[in-house]
Amino acid sequence: MKRILTYGTYDLLHYGHIRLLKRAKELGDYLIVALSTDEFNALKGKKAYHNYETRKEMLEALRYVDLVIPEKTWEQKINDIKEYNVDMVVMGSDWANDEKFKAIEKECDLLFLNRTEGVSTTKIKEDLGLKKPINGVAQVPNC
Repeated sequence: MKRILTYGTYDLLHYGHIRLLKRAKELGDYLIVALSTDEFNALKGKKAYHNYETRKEMLEALRYVDLVIPEKTWEQKINDIKEYNVDMVVMGSDWANDEKFKAIEKECDLLFLNRTEGVSTTKIKEDLGLKKPINGVAQVPNC
């Protein structure tokens, strides 16, 4: 059995996420998604629209996803690979030059998939007129 692992926040689940997960699943037999917790997102300076439990439930409903685990730190990747017997880590191409993924290549295969053009959570939030959170509170435009 070939096990694939990917990481992400998966906020405002969209077709770019679905395409990435579908392509990742096609590379193996079992897809594990390490989902960033709310606490980890806060450390990264990010605030998801949906909380961790809601995002986890959405991912678990997808036929491509076999298991969702919490991503709590940048450093957990090597432990995840070993604990779940991962054969390949798959990420979006926006992570291709990030140092956080260099050590992974010593443990398993690493593949960066091209992003889906024209869609991103950031773009969706901008299109909806949502502003960056201030003190952890999402700013919604006046209607």
